[in-house]
Amino acid sequence: MADSNESSGTPEETQNLKLDGNAASESDISLDLLARKVQESLALGSRHKFWETQPVGQFKDIGDTSLPEGPIEPPSPLSEVKQEPYNLPNLYEWVTCDMDSEEMCLEVYNLLTNNYVEDDENMFRFNYSKEFLRWALRPPGYFKSWHIGVRVKSSKKLVAFITGVPARIRVRDQIITMAEVNFLCVHKKLRSKRLAPVMIKEVTRRVHLENIWQAAYTAGVVLPTPATTCQYWHRSLHPKKLIDVGFSRLGARMTMSRTIKLYKLPESPITQGFRKMEPHDVPAVTRLLRKYLNQFVVAPDFDENDVEHWLLPKEDVVDSFLVESPETHEITDFCSFYTLPSSILGNQNYSTLKAAYSYYNVSTKTPLLQLMNDALIMAKQQNFDVFNALDVMQNESFLKELKFGPGDGKLHYYLYNYRLRQALHPSELGLVLL
Repeated sequence: MADSNESSGTPEETQNLKLDGNAASESDISLDLLARKVQESLALGSRHKFWETQPVGQFKDIGDTSLPEGPIEPPSPLSEVKQEPYNLPNLYEWVTCDMDSEEMCLEVYNLLTNNYVEDDENMFRFNYSKEFLRWALRPPGYFKSWHIGVRVKSSKKLVAFITGVPARIRVRDQIITMAEVNFLCVHKKLRSKRLAPVMIKEVTRRVHLENIWQAAYTAGVVLPTPATTCQYWHRSLHPKKLIDVGFSRLGARMTMSRTIKLYKLPESPITQGFRKMEPHDVPAVTRLLRKYLNQFVVAPDFDENDVEHWLLPKEDVVDSFLVESPETHEITDFCSFYTLPSSILGNQNYSTLKAAYSYYNVSTKTPLLQLMNDALIMAKQQNFDVFNALDVMQNESFLKELKFGPGDGKLHYYLYNYRLRQALHPSELGLVLL
């Protein structure tokens, strides 16, 4: 999750500098950070016990060049895949969550809205809309059985959730059908019940039943072993609100009016031929995107059905724009972002932070900087408060120039049952997971 401050240090680091009137020496700070990292890694020990039993790259193998790249374990015969669900603790039962059902969708929405990812200071919590969840969980060829819930037997209350959706992902020149696993959420009061490992095993079992043996997922925590680690960057669109709710801080020697002026954007896009994507653009956008994504080590293998589902604009879910040459009518450039608000916790004046997240962007004729500036203008027009981007693909080239600030949040990408020779640089990754 994108964390809440645009300062470069973590809140604890900043506090360490304030402990006494004298500035702490750099060596004290680095020792303190080191000590804390050791503490964190010890706390992670129990979490890793589970992952050490799984076919994922292990920390002990980092740097071992004798290990081949590719699947860690071969597929099992389908007859050997466990046919029955894993056992849950006595009070709980599995349920398959039908996202077509309004009632079920609302239950999932309520569970996530109240219990899903929060920032470290518990000021913001992701608030995926029902429309977003339906979009995220029902791509072409999806399996209902991969939308898994856990209910309390007596009250039938939904208390945990995990999902997978199928995706074709290219790793170098291999195209692999994988599950993208997401939305692992356990009710706050049940975090000690060790439900998460059982849920991960259960979604894995159901994925295996479809003869799929690899998966991709992301986490804000370090597990064995990241394929790459990305940094979140944030671009203020409504700086006053962001400062009022504690998402960002007024810079040193900055006034509010100077800050507002600093982040001001033009009223409308400046690129000629810049317009919203329409259904008839799907084939051209697919060609553009496929060619572009080819340059990355890990990227989705999108066809027209995928592009239609993931990138055709959907109100309050995903926005896509392209540049059509006024002379030749050729589609030369493309940009997109999805809508993921966060609930603002404990603020009297504001309840929602409206955030746009950079999705897939392709520049061939329009400079990427200009294209993304137009994307910022469109997000501002739609009343977004902040525009977030990871430093994946070519994003690094525009972040500083367009006044994005680094967040506290890191996002680690993982591959299940697939080993990469070495971790990728974020710019080698062409995949955005929701």
